[in-house]
Amino acid sequence: MKQFVLTAIVAAALVGCSSPVKLDDVPVQDKAGTSASTIGSQGAGSGNVGQSSVAPVDLSKSNDLAAGPAGARTVYFGYDSYSIEANEQTTVENNARFLRADRNRKSVVEGHTDERGGREYNLALGQKRAEAVRRSLVLLGVGDNQVEAVSFGKEKPAVQGSDEAAYAKNRRAEITYR
Repeated sequence: MKQFVLTAIVAAALVGCSSPVKLDDVPVQDKAGTSASTIGSQGAGSGNVGQSSVAPVDLSKSNDLAAGPAGARTVYFGYDSYSIEANEQTTVENNARFLRADRNRKSVVEGHTDERGGREYNLALGQKRAEAVRRSLVLLGVGDNQVEAVSFGKEKPAVQGSDEAAYAKNRRAEITYR
């Protein structure tokens, strides 16, 4: 009796999981033309797809939104610190001016650390560095919705090495634009 009930449950589960939808035969319609084809397990169908209406991208033109301001976009920090030093304030001010010029611009502040310390500690310190730069940008007039802060900890070093010069280059927050 137990085997019969177990077999009935397994059969019901298999029947319930089946679907009449054919995942291998996806209809593709060319929005520019009138023909349609089906892409299935055999590859592209025999229908005439026609010309694409996608405009080509000209990579030779400068993308001002992603380029950012002229000058530095990296703020460096002292050992085990997330305080922005006076000599780094110019970098923050230049980036704030750039973001204030167009309220549609978005940026991400990426916090980084050197390789010393544990993973969790460095992720937290990187987040504090990114948040410090983000708060400074907001205090300088940048919209709160324009800036996001993330931490990479020690996962993305700028410079490889285990000396003080490499550590100093890796203790940073980078401002990137989208």
